[in-house]
Amino acid sequence: MSTKQNTIQSSSFAAKTIYPILITVSMVHLLNDTIQFIVPSLFPILKSSLSLSFAQIGLISLMINLTAAIMQPAIGIYTDNRPKPMMLPIGMLFTMLGVVILAYADRFWIVMLAVMLIGLGSAVFHPESSRVSFLAAGDKKGAASSIFQFGGFMGQAIAPILTAFWFVATGHRGLVWLSIVIAIGFAAQFYVAKWYNGQLADASDTNKGKKVTSPYTGLSKGRVWLAITILMILVFSKNLYVAAISSYYSFFAIERFGVTMEQAQIILFVFLAANVVGLLVGGWLADRFSRIALIWFSILGTAPFALLVPYSNLALSIVWIFLAGAILASSFSVIMVYANELLPGQVGLVSGIFFGLAFGLGGVGSAILGNMADATSIDFVIRCCAYLPLLGLLTIFLPKEKKVRSARPAVEV
Repeated sequence: MSTKQNTIQSSSFAAKTIYPILITVSMVHLLNDTIQFIVPSLFPILKSSLSLSFAQIGLISLMINLTAAIMQPAIGIYTDNRPKPMMLPIGMLFTMLGVVILAYADRFWIVMLAVMLIGLGSAVFHPESSRVSFLAAGDKKGAASSIFQFGGFMGQAIAPILTAFWFVATGHRGLVWLSIVIAIGFAAQFYVAKWYNGQLADASDTNKGKKVTSPYTGLSKGRVWLAITILMILVFSKNLYVAAISSYYSFFAIERFGVTMEQAQIILFVFLAANVVGLLVGGWLADRFSRIALIWFSILGTAPFALLVPYSNLALSIVWIFLAGAILASSFSVIMVYANELLPGQVGLVSGIFFGLAFGLGGVGSAILGNMADATSIDFVIRCCAYLPLLGLLTIFLPKEKKVRSARPAVEV
């Protein structure tokens, strides 16, 4: 890790919370994830207009997620050592290009190219924006993580509503209008990059001539990476469940209950809006209660509702899907704060693992589910996914919080 990055990580622990920056990166996160989750919301439209199979739908999901899985950890590791503020607006350019290509795609391979560019834009966005959020957090790490994630979860929730009320009428050609909003996001990222660059310069001046050491926790490297692996599995199970509901529940609701495409998108919005509610509550609780206890609450609370979803009538399914989504999302801010405590000073790597690798593996799982749906049925896929929250029982192997000592300041005189 570079001296500059170590010093700015350490200085952030004493800094005050910078809400304008947090809100700005949260709003750009909203835009980024709205676009990313519009892709699965468009699957019924793309399937119909381009005559795609469920296997091809799964491959589209795989492409956007695999791009994130490969690129986000790599970019995170790189920027932990070499912070690059200008990558923030550059990520928006990749996203804009992908959106414009997808709007005019008339072949499967063009759709794949477009979603790859959208995935690349997201891969560039998350590591550096996560670090900005971390630096602007001050001593309110849980709340700051929640504010940053609020934008992403709101974007996920907005995507099916946009699909129901705009893209059902316009088709995927209507995506081209989003390029105007992306241009606003591009300008916002320039503002954030300027602030970020100033923080780097201030940290470099303040700590010039001081001895830099690496941060540490009270656990062995083996125990740390075991804990990180378990946390990644928890996030993977959450992401795969969200990906399954986002990609395939619309088909399930249309087939099982005879709802229209617009109604299916609104039901999906209920699930994703519940994620927003759970995230905000979880972020508030993360600064006040035990991390492990909140993760257990998320697992034990989600499982019964997830298991009920495939076997209930429409009204009850909507209730269960809301409760499952809210409780499942409540642990995400907690997991991110806990992971940063386990790997102090490596915000980019943590972001790459949890926003990229775990998210991308969820996409791989989604592609497998698409092939499973072709071979069996959508009903069978939704029933199988109901058991995913039970992977959270691996929480029993996480180290007790009292064993995870706070990171030592990275700068010593």
